[in-house]
Amino acid sequence: MSNMKIESPSQILTPYVKSYWGLEHQVPRGGDYVYRIVPSGLSELMFYLGDLPESLDEGKAITEHTLLSGQQKEYYDIRISGRLSLFSIIFQPHGLMVFFDIPIRELFNQNVPLKFVLKEVVSELEDSLHEASSFSEKVKLAEAFLLQRLNKSSKKYEFERIRCSIEIINQSRGQVDIDTLAYHSCLSRKQFERIFQEHVGTSPGLFLKTIRFQQAVYEKSMDGDLSLTELSYLSGYYDQSHMNADFRKLAGMTPGQYFKYCEPYSDYFQSATRNK
Repeated sequence: MSNMKIESPSQILTPYVKSYWGLEHQVPRGGDYVYRIVPSGLSELMFYLGDLPESLDEGKAITEHTLLSGQQKEYYDIRISGRLSLFSIIFQPHGLMVFFDIPIRELFNQNVPLKFVLKEVVSELEDSLHEASSFSEKVKLAEAFLLQRLNKSSKKYEFERIRCSIEIINQSRGQVDIDTLAYHSCLSRKQFERIFQEHVGTSPGLFLKTIRFQQAVYEKSMDGDLSLTELSYLSGYYDQSHMNADFRKLAGMTPGQYFKYCEPYSDYFQSATRNK
């Protein structure tokens, strides 16, 4: 049995936080299942408040209950058994850096224990979330933690440039090139790529590839009858073979396989209104 909840952040945190996400799931005794995690274009702070899942990728071992997950370049699988109790803060693509005084690019393709970044607050925050009696109470605790750490003056002008770039990417559904983004940022391409990576934690090229993938998943969730040819056109791919190549890299499957075995739900484009 699963119970999933999603909630939007307060107005002051909306520029930096996309949503709060919670899941309570009990796997029958002796059972387990494998869940595939694909690149979302978003960073997360994840709190495992029950049993820890097992990562099937040695490079993504889950050994701690609180993890900072940066931008991912490819898929990986986790095996879930026992009681999964997860609370996650999902950041805007450029939002993580205003809360943590670390080079965001160092989180690329990594799940980093929060205690390596903030030793002094992890145990207290974990204990408070464990003791919280509801998802709403966990959200309040997360908001208080983030507001305390918010540093709005951090590289303000560069942050605004990248925020505007993300806005263009979102409005175009990822169908924009890097030179155009650099032009609107009043930067050379080389400058733009460096600053983008500092703020988002991945290169603009890989980020746009991820957003195209998320757009395809979103389009399929909106219209399950779309053919793969129609889907590739709507999602900004050159052709279906281009989409196939990206899906194999990011999801480890062809689009046909992905939509057969995985629910078409875009973490990036779907709004924070889905509660179950």
